[in-house]
Amino acid sequence: MTAVRKAVVTAAGWGTRFLPATKAQPKETLPIVDKPMIQYVVEEAVAAGIQQIIVVTAAGKRAIEDHFDRSFELESALAQQGNTRLLEEVRHISNLADFYYIRQKEQLGLGHAVLTARGLVGHEPFAVLLPDDVIDSTEPALKQMLRIFERTKGSIIGVERVSKEQIPAYGIVEPKPLEPRLSQVLRLVEKPSIEEAPSNIGIVGRYILTPEIFECLEQVPPGKKGEIQLTDALQMLLQRQSVYAYEFEGTRYDAGTPLGLIKASVEFALKRQDIGPALRQYLRDLLLDTPAKSGKEAGRHNSRRG
Repeated sequence: MTAVRKAVVTAAGWGTRFLPATKAQPKETLPIVDKPMIQYVVEEAVAAGIQQIIVVTAAGKRAIEDHFDRSFELESALAQQGNTRLLEEVRHISNLADFYYIRQKEQLGLGHAVLTARGLVGHEPFAVLLPDDVIDSTEPALKQMLRIFERTKGSIIGVERVSKEQIPAYGIVEPKPLEPRLSQVLRLVEKPSIEEAPSNIGIVGRYILTPEIFECLEQVPPGKKGEIQLTDALQMLLQRQSVYAYEFEGTRYDAGTPLGLIKASVEFALKRQDIGPALRQYLRDLLLDTPAKSGKEAGRHNSRRG
């Protein structure tokens, strides 16, 4: 059994990048092919050995709870239709883990969302997963990180190398390399300028945190926009105990942006036997057809993209 029993999944944001789709639908339930993005991270946590999922939500997010709950009417309809495959699939969703929900009453940043879960986490190490970051890997990224935690017993931050232009959009770590993919964190900077960044190693939405982080979250002053930044609390934690950065194996999709969600959907769909071949052929036909379009048609399409 893993030493980490609980995972906090943060799902309280407005999802403004996806408006108007998210006006009445939680961003976290937007599908990648035919599965909500939040289900991917929950399944990752479960595959890593975690069975208690704490979801931090907000007003208007009841659809998340409904998704992971039983739907007796739907199950009855599927049973009557004899659709055993879909019946097993929807039942499997509600049996993935033990789910607990708590609301973040004010959207005051990722750090505040994590702090909101303190009463449910208790005084034990725990994982944090952001549904925006969907990671496709042979071994679940969180499971890779848990293996490192078993050795280090210190907080682990999931990281990846980002382009120079992307640096201002990420929390950035100053690393002290220890072994391939693993570094000790010397310093963290939240969304620095390119000139101020200590590296190009960016923090992504996977963490394993020791319970001491809660005290730091309570003490850290609000950062940009009055929000409590988890990065700032981790910087404070560095003064008390070692923190590590791990470059997980796998491909991360930023499903928190429309383009990232589309990329993830295409890549995941291409791997499926039921729709992959047809989609691959469609994409080939689309590419072959593009040069044949007239200049007038191409201009019209370009104006739509703008």
